[in-house]
Amino acid sequence: MKLKTLKKACIVAITLPILATAGGDVAPIAPDSDSNWIDAIGFSYGRSKDKIDIYRLTLRRDFESKWMESDSGYLSGYWEGSLNYWNGRGTDNYGVALSPVFDYYFNTESGIKPYLEAGVGVSYFARTKMGIRNLSSHFLFEDRIGLGVRVDNMDYSLRYMHYSNAGMKQPNHGIDIFIGSVSYKF
Repeated sequence: MKLKTLKKACIVAITLPILATAGGDVAPIAPDSDSNWIDAIGFSYGRSKDKIDIYRLTLRRDFESKWMESDSGYLSGYWEGSLNYWNGRGTDNYGVALSPVFDYYFNTESGIKPYLEAGVGVSYFARTKMGIRNLSSHFLFEDRIGLGVRVDNMDYSLRYMHYSNAGMKQPNHGIDIFIGSVSYKF
């Protein structure tokens, strides 16, 4: 039964953003955005409340769609792949993740674009334990909510991120992180 739940969750996490970007009233963000598969690289650092340091190297690709355009802004987003390194409580852990992230960009008169973001992705980590924390599975969901600003080719954000297996296996000692990120868009 739990394996079926895991399969369903993976299918939803991966196909929902694909379906969202596949149709509807869409407009390209930039005419040349199809030329590169990856359009930004970034680095993130954060720390959990129990002193686990989180380092992330990210590669990203902006969605080529805008939704709900109005005078105040529009909804769009990006795909983010990451290599993760966790260190703390006497344990190292390595992982990879893939997340669709949805952003609401606020229109401004300048080159500064503030935004709010949210996303749920999937990740796989080498270890199931971090110090006293038992994550119980290598597969974890990567949830996030945050805010940021794009200034020309630079993107700065602050996020709250949560990693856990969503209760599919017990115990489920998830990890909560406040994390800062900086990205460069090519």
